[in-house]
This record gives sequence, structure tokens and C-alpha cells, in this order.
Amino acid sequence: MPSAPTRHAAPPGAAPAPSGEAGAVRRAIVRVRDGRTQREDDWIAAEIPVALRYNGQPHVVMMATPADLEDFALGFSLSEAVIADPAELQDVAVEPRLEGIEVAMTVPTARAEAVAARQRNLTGRSSCGLCGTQALEDVVRHPPPVGAGPAVDTAAVQRALAALAAAQPVNALTGATHAAAWADSAGALQLVREDVGRHNALDKLIGAIARAKLDTATGFLVVTSRASYEMVQKAATVGITLMVAISAPTALAIHLADSAGLTLVGFARRDGHAVYTHPHRILATEP
Repeated sequence: MPSAPTRHAAPPGAAPAPSGEAGAVRRAIVRVRDGRTQREDDWIAAEIPVALRYNGQPHVVMMATPADLEDFALGFSLSEAVIADPAELQDVAVEPRLEGIEVAMTVPTARAEAVAARQRNLTGRSSCGLCGTQALEDVVRHPPPVGAGPAVDTAAVQRALAALAAAQPVNALTGATHAAAWADSAGALQLVREDVGRHNALDKLIGAIARAKLDTATGFLVVTSRASYEMVQKAATVGITLMVAISAPTALAIHLADSAGLTLVGFARRDGHAVYTHPHRILATEP
């Protein structure tokens, strides 16, 4: 997919992070430990406004970690049903601005007109992607049913969870980011993306999956957050059939997963997990 050269930027006024750590910046802090005070520098997760534009028109401003923004642009466009195929994202330009970063995208005219018709110029937050939505019907978008997808055993789920703990470099530095990971049916991680916002991390992962031309019908999703309805909505929209979350789902997330045919797993831990919908895709590992 052709795209314009991309530049990622640190927040205005911030010292740039080393290579591979674009999601974090250094800040001076005062640390108190065992009753002693010490001044030192610490890694802090970056969070800045990222404005998404389609065909020159502003669409949304998200508070996000300024890394993997081409993946973010593609993943958001797919998970929000702005486009139906990665090839429809014809161009992406990531431009630092004084106030944050602007991501300018070009899509087919009909797609841009449909986006404008939604009238969803809103300000998103790292914990909420709905702020400013104008109508109730804009909130819950029911994705079409997902396909059959793979059946995986509990050992594969545990394998993916164990690997994910060591595959989050920004969180290891800062302790402040979520991750979304794609695993094959055996539980081997294929891709991981991080962000201060759980749905941003998922959008980045969805974009990375599309760019790598991986088949969402052959693996499963693991997220280091609760399974909110927007996470299920985004996953089902791009055809993901199995989602594993380390925390709890909401009632609406369970409803959407059930109606879309998606298997939703929550409270995934070393000692087990809970399956809320379509348990036929989770197979018990033989002792």
C-alpha cells in the first residue's frame, strides 16, 4: 500500500526517546524509597493529541502514544468501518505540529463522504473513544458475524499470555501502557503494539495485521486490559473470532461478542480464565 514518508515525533518540548522507545520520554522526578529522597530521571509514557483527517477533513482527535502511527491510521480506519479493505487507504502522511501530530489520510471519495455524513468530529481520550458522539445510534455499531475461526487449546492461551509479559518494551520502561497482541493458533506471538489507550493499542495492532497481510481467521487476540464493548466491536469488525483479555468484560461487550459469534475470554491468568461467549473455540488441554 503506497504511502507518504512518515515521521514520528516526541511531544512538543520533550527530549526524544532512544531508538525503539518512541513511546516514552525522560522526565526528572523525586523518588522516595525507604524514607530516603532521591532526584533522578525516569521514563514516562508519551501521550499527545493525534488528529486524524480524511481527504482534508478533520475526523477525530485521539490522545495516543506517538508510535506506530501508520498502523494506527490503518487500523482505526478498518475497525471503525471507514474503509472495508486496506487498499482503500491510498495515502498516509504523519506530520508533527506544535500542538501534537496530524495524520492526513486519503481514501476514496465515497468513503470520505460517508465519514463526513456521520458527523463525528469528536475529542477522544485514552480511556474513552466516544466523547462528543452526537447520537445514541452512533455509539453501538453491531458488526457482521465473524467466520468460523480456529479452535485453540488452553495451553496456547497460556503460551501467548506468558510471551506477552516480555513483549512490551514501553510498558517495561514506564508501567503505563496497554498492549494488544496477535498470536497464531499455537499461541506464538506474531505482532504486539502498545499505547496508553487500550483501543489505540488494538487499532495499531489491527493496522499491523493488515500491513503484514495476516489472516484474522487463523489466530487470536490477546489484550492487557478489560474487554470493553469498543474492543469487541473493533475486533469483530475486522473478522477476529477469539479475544482473550486479562481483565473483565462488560455486559455490553458480552452481548456484542455473543451476537457477532466472537469467543470472549476474560480474567486470563496463569491458573485459568473465564469464557463468556461461544466456548467451542477453547479446547481443554489434556493433562
